[in-house]
Amino acid sequence: MLKNSLQLLTLSPLAAETNVLFYLNDAVTQLLEHKEEYTQFGIVRYFAEYFSSVKNGNHVLFREFGYIKATAHNRASFIRVLWRCFRQIGKNGDLLAMLEYSSLLQLLCPDFPVEMVQHAARIVLMDDAMDCLMSFSDFLFSFQIQFYFEEFLESIAAIYQDLLSGKSPNTVIVPTSTSVEQLPQVATEETEAQEGVDSSVFGECIEVLCERFKHNHPSTSAIREVLELTQRVTFYGFVMALVRHEGINQDIGALPNKSELLIDPEMDQEVEKLIAQIAISPTSNSSSSVPGHKEPPRKASPRKSLHHRKRIEMESDGSTEETDSSEN
Repeated sequence: MLKNSLQLLTLSPLAAETNVLFYLNDAVTQLLEHKEEYTQFGIVRYFAEYFSSVKNGNHVLFREFGYIKATAHNRASFIRVLWRCFRQIGKNGDLLAMLEYSSLLQLLCPDFPVEMVQHAARIVLMDDAMDCLMSFSDFLFSFQIQFYFEEFLESIAAIYQDLLSGKSPNTVIVPTSTSVEQLPQVATEETEAQEGVDSSVFGECIEVLCERFKHNHPSTSAIREVLELTQRVTFYGFVMALVRHEGINQDIGALPNKSELLIDPEMDQEVEKLIAQIAISPTSNSSSSVPGHKEPPRKASPRKSLHHRKRIEMESDGSTEETDSSEN
Protein backbone atom coordinates (compact mmCIF):
# COMPACT_ATOMS: atom_id res chain seq x y z
CA MET A 1 0.00 0.00 0.00
CA LEU A 2 2.81 2.42 0.93
CA LYS A 3 4.69 1.50 -2.27
CA ASN A 4 1.63 2.22 -4.42
CA SER A 5 1.02 5.53 -2.66
CA LEU A 6 4.62 6.64 -3.21
CA GLN A 7 4.47 5.66 -6.89
CA LEU A 8 1.32 7.73 -7.39
CA LEU A 9 2.93 10.62 -5.51
CA THR A 10 6.10 10.71 -7.61
CA LEU A 11 4.18 10.35 -10.90
CA SER A 12 1.91 13.29 -10.09
CA PRO A 13 2.24 16.34 -12.38
CA LEU A 14 2.87 18.41 -9.24
CA ALA A 15 5.75 16.20 -8.11
CA ALA A 16 8.49 18.29 -9.69
CA GLU A 17 6.86 21.57 -8.67
CA THR A 18 6.51 20.54 -5.04
CA ASN A 19 9.93 18.80 -4.87
CA VAL A 20 8.33 15.51 -3.80
CA LEU A 21 11.28 13.48 -5.13
CA PHE A 22 13.74 15.65 -3.18
CA TYR A 23 11.87 15.09 0.10
CA LEU A 24 11.29 11.42 -0.61
CA ASN A 25 15.01 10.92 -1.26
CA ASP A 26 15.88 12.74 1.96
CA ALA A 27 13.31 10.74 3.94
CA VAL A 28 14.79 7.46 2.68
CA THR A 29 18.34 8.67 3.36
CA GLN A 30 17.45 9.65 6.92
CA LEU A 31 15.70 6.33 7.43
CA LEU A 32 18.71 4.32 6.27
CA GLU A 33 21.11 6.35 8.41
CA HIS A 34 19.00 5.90 11.55
CA LYS A 35 17.07 2.74 10.75
CA GLU A 36 17.59 1.17 14.18
CA GLU A 37 15.97 4.19 15.80
CA TYR A 38 13.10 4.67 13.32
CA THR A 39 12.06 1.17 12.27
CA GLN A 40 10.84 0.34 15.78
CA PHE A 41 8.03 2.88 15.21
CA GLY A 42 7.04 1.43 11.85
CA ILE A 43 7.96 2.56 8.34
CA VAL A 44 4.50 3.93 7.54
CA ARG A 45 4.45 6.04 10.68
CA TYR A 46 7.96 7.29 9.97
CA PHE A 47 7.06 8.55 6.48
CA ALA A 48 3.82 10.05 7.76
CA GLU A 49 5.67 12.02 10.44
CA TYR A 50 8.42 13.07 8.03
CA PHE A 51 6.02 14.54 5.48
CA SER A 52 3.88 16.05 8.21
CA SER A 53 6.93 17.91 9.49
CA VAL A 54 7.69 19.08 5.92
CA LYS A 55 4.15 20.38 5.59
CA ASN A 56 4.33 22.16 8.95
CA GLY A 57 7.76 23.66 8.19
CA ASN A 58 9.53 22.15 11.20
CA HIS A 59 11.74 19.85 9.13
CA VAL A 60 14.56 22.39 8.66
CA LEU A 61 15.48 22.75 12.32
CA PHE A 62 19.09 21.64 13.00
CA ARG A 63 19.55 20.47 9.42
CA GLU A 64 22.62 21.29 7.31
CA PHE A 65 22.79 24.48 5.24
CA GLY A 66 22.66 22.61 1.93
CA TYR A 67 19.31 21.13 2.95
CA ILE A 68 17.63 24.29 4.25
CA LYS A 69 18.41 26.22 1.06
CA ALA A 70 17.59 23.36 -1.33
CA THR A 71 13.94 24.36 -2.00
CA ALA A 72 11.82 27.49 -1.77
CA HIS A 73 9.67 25.79 0.87
CA ASN A 74 12.75 24.99 2.96
CA ARG A 75 13.96 28.58 2.77
CA ALA A 76 10.59 30.01 3.77
CA SER A 77 10.32 27.44 6.58
CA PHE A 78 13.75 28.38 7.94
CA ILE A 79 12.88 32.08 7.89
CA ARG A 80 9.71 31.32 9.85
CA VAL A 81 11.60 29.14 12.35
CA LEU A 82 14.13 31.94 12.88
CA TRP A 83 11.29 34.38 13.59
CA ARG A 84 9.45 32.10 16.00
CA CYS A 85 12.56 30.98 17.87
CA PHE A 86 13.94 34.46 18.52
CA ARG A 87 10.85 36.68 18.44
CA GLN A 88 11.53 37.60 22.07
CA ILE A 89 14.57 39.57 20.90
CA GLY A 90 12.20 41.96 19.17
CA LYS A 91 9.86 42.11 22.14
CA ASN A 92 12.62 42.90 24.61
CA GLY A 93 14.08 45.73 22.53
CA ASP A 94 17.71 44.62 22.31
CA LEU A 95 20.03 45.61 19.44
CA LEU A 96 22.44 42.96 18.22
CA ALA A 97 25.56 43.02 16.06
CA MET A 98 26.00 41.02 12.87
CA LEU A 99 28.13 38.33 14.55
CA GLU A 100 25.51 37.90 17.26
CA TYR A 101 22.83 37.26 14.63
CA SER A 102 25.23 34.82 12.98
CA SER A 103 25.51 32.93 16.28
CA LEU A 104 21.71 32.74 16.57
CA LEU A 105 21.42 31.34 13.05
CA GLN A 106 24.07 28.73 13.82
CA LEU A 107 22.03 27.55 16.79
CA LEU A 108 19.39 26.51 14.24
CA CYS A 109 21.78 25.46 11.45
CA PRO A 110 25.30 24.69 12.73
CA ASP A 111 27.03 25.27 9.37
CA PHE A 112 25.13 28.42 8.41
CA PRO A 113 27.70 30.62 6.59
CA VAL A 114 28.62 33.95 8.13
CA GLU A 115 28.89 35.44 4.61
CA MET A 116 25.13 35.17 4.15
CA VAL A 117 24.61 37.04 7.41
CA GLN A 118 27.10 39.72 6.34
CA HIS A 119 25.16 40.36 3.12
CA ALA A 120 21.88 40.64 5.04
CA ALA A 121 23.51 43.07 7.49
CA ARG A 122 24.87 45.14 4.61
CA ILE A 123 21.32 45.69 3.33
CA VAL A 124 20.40 47.20 6.71
CA LEU A 125 23.58 49.14 7.38
CA MET A 126 24.50 50.08 3.78
CA ASP A 127 27.53 52.36 4.15
CA ASP A 128 27.68 52.21 7.94
CA ALA A 129 30.26 50.15 9.79
CA MET A 130 29.43 46.45 9.81
CA ASP A 131 29.80 46.30 13.59
CA CYS A 132 26.82 48.62 14.12
CA LEU A 133 23.83 47.22 16.00
CA MET A 134 20.57 46.20 14.32
CA SER A 135 17.04 45.62 15.50
CA PHE A 136 15.60 42.14 15.15
CA SER A 137 12.88 43.27 12.75
CA ASP A 138 15.30 45.17 10.50
CA PHE A 139 17.66 42.23 10.33
CA LEU A 140 14.92 39.61 9.92
CA PHE A 141 13.21 41.23 6.93
CA SER A 142 16.57 41.94 5.25
CA PHE A 143 17.70 38.38 5.93
CA GLN A 144 14.47 37.10 4.38
CA ILE A 145 15.17 38.87 1.06
CA GLN A 146 18.87 37.91 1.07
CA PHE A 147 18.29 34.24 1.90
CA TYR A 148 15.13 33.60 -0.13
CA PHE A 149 16.28 35.48 -3.26
CA GLU A 150 20.03 34.86 -2.94
CA GLU A 151 20.70 33.90 -6.58
CA PHE A 152 18.46 36.69 -7.88
CA LEU A 153 20.33 39.33 -5.85
CA GLU A 154 23.67 38.02 -7.11
CA SER A 155 22.48 38.32 -10.70
CA ILE A 156 21.04 41.82 -10.43
CA ALA A 157 24.23 42.91 -8.65
CA ALA A 158 26.14 41.98 -11.80
CA ILE A 159 23.59 43.80 -13.99
CA TYR A 160 23.83 46.89 -11.80
CA GLN A 161 27.63 46.77 -11.95
CA ASP A 162 27.56 46.71 -15.75
CA LEU A 163 25.11 49.61 -16.01
CA LEU A 164 27.07 51.61 -13.46
CA SER A 165 30.25 51.15 -15.50
CA GLY A 166 28.49 52.70 -18.50
CA LYS A 167 27.64 49.65 -20.60
CA SER A 168 24.71 50.01 -22.97
CA PRO A 169 21.59 47.98 -22.03
CA ASN A 170 21.99 46.17 -25.37
CA THR A 171 25.43 44.92 -24.37
CA VAL A 172 24.63 44.03 -20.77
CA ILE A 173 24.86 40.27 -20.38
CA VAL A 174 22.11 39.07 -18.08
CA PRO A 175 23.71 36.46 -15.80
CA THR A 176 22.04 33.40 -14.37
CA SER A 177 24.43 33.27 -11.43
CA THR A 178 27.45 35.19 -10.22
CA SER A 179 29.86 35.20 -7.36
CA VAL A 180 28.59 36.38 -4.00
CA GLU A 181 31.81 38.38 -3.75
CA GLN A 182 30.35 40.88 -6.22
CA LEU A 183 27.98 42.30 -3.62
CA PRO A 184 30.63 44.19 -1.61
CA GLN A 185 31.99 45.52 -4.94
CA VAL A 186 28.55 47.00 -5.65
CA ALA A 187 28.64 48.78 -2.30
CA THR A 188 32.01 50.33 -3.24
CA GLU A 189 30.70 51.49 -6.59
CA GLU A 190 27.64 53.03 -4.95
CA THR A 191 29.86 55.10 -2.70
CA GLU A 192 31.47 56.54 -5.83
CA ALA A 193 28.21 57.03 -7.71
CA GLN A 194 25.44 57.85 -5.26
CA GLU A 195 22.95 58.64 -8.02
CA GLY A 196 22.88 55.03 -9.12
CA VAL A 197 21.49 53.96 -12.50
CA ASP A 198 18.40 54.78 -14.54
CA SER A 199 15.45 52.94 -12.97
CA SER A 200 13.66 52.17 -16.23
CA VAL A 201 16.79 50.73 -17.87
CA PHE A 202 17.57 48.71 -14.74
CA GLY A 203 13.98 47.44 -14.71
CA GLU A 204 14.13 46.34 -18.36
CA CYS A 205 17.29 44.33 -17.70
CA ILE A 206 15.76 42.71 -14.63
CA GLU A 207 12.63 41.72 -16.55
CA VAL A 208 14.77 40.03 -19.20
CA LEU A 209 16.54 38.17 -16.39
CA CYS A 210 13.26 37.05 -14.79
CA GLU A 211 11.96 35.62 -18.07
CA ARG A 212 14.58 32.89 -18.04
CA PHE A 213 15.59 32.78 -14.38
CA LYS A 214 15.32 29.33 -12.79
CA HIS A 215 15.59 30.48 -9.19
CA ASN A 216 13.30 32.41 -6.87
CA HIS A 217 12.66 36.02 -7.78
CA PRO A 218 10.10 38.66 -6.76
CA SER A 219 7.14 39.16 -9.08
CA THR A 220 7.84 41.46 -12.02
CA SER A 221 4.84 43.57 -11.02
CA ALA A 222 6.38 44.19 -7.58
CA ILE A 223 9.74 45.04 -9.17
CA ARG A 224 8.02 47.46 -11.55
CA GLU A 225 6.14 49.03 -8.66
CA VAL A 226 9.38 49.61 -6.74
CA LEU A 227 11.28 51.09 -9.68
CA GLU A 228 8.44 53.40 -10.73
CA LEU A 229 8.88 55.37 -7.50
CA THR A 230 12.17 56.92 -8.57
CA GLN A 231 14.01 57.93 -11.74
CA ARG A 232 17.37 56.65 -10.54
CA VAL A 233 18.16 53.88 -8.09
CA THR A 234 21.18 52.45 -6.30
CA PHE A 235 21.60 48.71 -5.83
CA TYR A 236 21.05 48.70 -2.07
CA GLY A 237 18.30 51.29 -2.40
CA PHE A 238 16.50 48.85 -4.69
CA VAL A 239 17.09 45.87 -2.38
CA MET A 240 15.86 47.85 0.64
CA ALA A 241 12.69 48.71 -1.30
CA LEU A 242 12.17 44.97 -1.87
CA VAL A 243 12.65 44.40 1.87
CA ARG A 244 9.92 46.94 2.68
CA HIS A 245 7.46 45.77 0.00
CA GLU A 246 4.58 44.09 1.81
CA GLY A 247 3.40 42.27 -1.33
CA ILE A 248 6.75 40.48 -1.66
CA ASN A 249 6.64 39.55 2.02
CA GLN A 250 3.17 38.05 1.52
CA ASP A 251 4.30 36.14 -1.58
CA ILE A 252 7.09 34.47 0.41
CA GLY A 253 4.57 33.66 3.13
CA ALA A 254 7.04 33.13 5.98
CA LEU A 255 6.53 36.27 8.07
CA PRO A 256 3.56 38.41 9.09
CA ASN A 257 3.60 42.09 8.20
CA LYS A 258 5.98 44.24 10.23
CA SER A 259 3.26 45.62 12.52
CA GLU A 260 2.37 42.08 13.62
CA LEU A 261 5.91 40.67 13.74
CA LEU A 262 6.08 40.51 17.52
CA ILE A 263 2.56 39.11 17.95
CA ASP A 264 2.21 35.32 18.18
CA PRO A 265 -0.64 34.30 20.53
CA GLU A 266 -0.03 30.57 20.03
CA MET A 267 3.60 30.81 21.07
CA ASP A 268 2.75 33.20 23.91
CA GLN A 269 0.32 30.61 25.29
CA GLU A 270 3.00 27.92 25.19
CA VAL A 271 5.47 30.20 26.99
CA GLU A 272 2.88 31.08 29.63
CA LYS A 273 2.15 27.37 30.23
CA LEU A 274 5.86 26.67 30.60
CA ILE A 275 6.32 29.55 33.05
CA ALA A 276 3.29 28.35 35.03
CA GLN A 277 4.76 24.83 35.25
CA ILE A 278 8.06 26.24 36.50
CA ALA A 279 6.24 28.42 39.05
CA ILE A 280 4.42 25.48 40.67
CA SER A 281 7.37 23.07 40.62
CA PRO A 282 9.00 22.25 44.01
CA THR A 283 12.32 23.75 42.94
CA SER A 284 10.69 27.14 42.39
CA ASN A 285 10.10 27.66 46.13
CA SER A 286 13.40 29.25 47.10
CA SER A 287 14.49 31.96 49.48
CA SER A 288 14.49 34.42 46.61
CA SER A 289 10.71 34.17 46.34
CA VAL A 290 9.53 37.35 48.03
CA PRO A 291 5.82 38.26 48.18
CA GLY A 292 4.96 40.90 45.64
CA HIS A 293 8.24 40.38 43.78
CA LYS A 294 8.26 38.76 40.35
CA GLU A 295 11.36 37.58 38.62
CA PRO A 296 11.09 38.34 34.87
CA PRO A 297 11.46 35.18 32.76
CA ARG A 298 14.91 35.23 31.16
CA LYS A 299 14.49 32.40 28.69
CA ALA A 300 11.73 30.09 27.57
CA SER A 301 12.27 27.11 25.32
CA PRO A 302 9.10 25.03 24.83
CA ARG A 303 9.98 21.83 22.99
CA LYS A 304 8.06 19.65 20.56
CA SER A 305 9.08 16.68 18.40
CA LEU A 306 11.03 17.20 15.14
CA HIS A 307 9.31 14.83 12.63
CA HIS A 308 10.88 11.47 13.50
CA ARG A 309 12.98 12.89 16.36
CA LYS A 310 12.27 16.19 18.12
CA ARG A 311 10.79 19.38 16.90
CA ILE A 312 11.86 22.38 18.88
CA GLU A 313 10.30 25.79 18.78
CA MET A 314 12.12 28.08 21.15
CA GLU A 315 12.25 31.70 22.05
CA SER A 316 15.16 33.58 23.51
CA ASP A 317 15.20 37.07 24.87
CA GLY A 318 16.55 40.24 23.37
CA SER A 319 15.25 42.69 20.72
CA THR A 320 14.51 46.17 19.47
CA GLU A 321 12.37 48.55 17.53
CA GLU A 322 14.86 50.61 15.52
CA THR A 323 18.33 49.91 14.18
CA ASP A 324 21.05 51.91 15.87
CA SER A 325 23.39 52.92 13.05
CA SER A 326 25.17 55.52 15.15
CA GLU A 327 27.06 53.06 17.35
CA ASN A 328 30.35 51.54 16.24
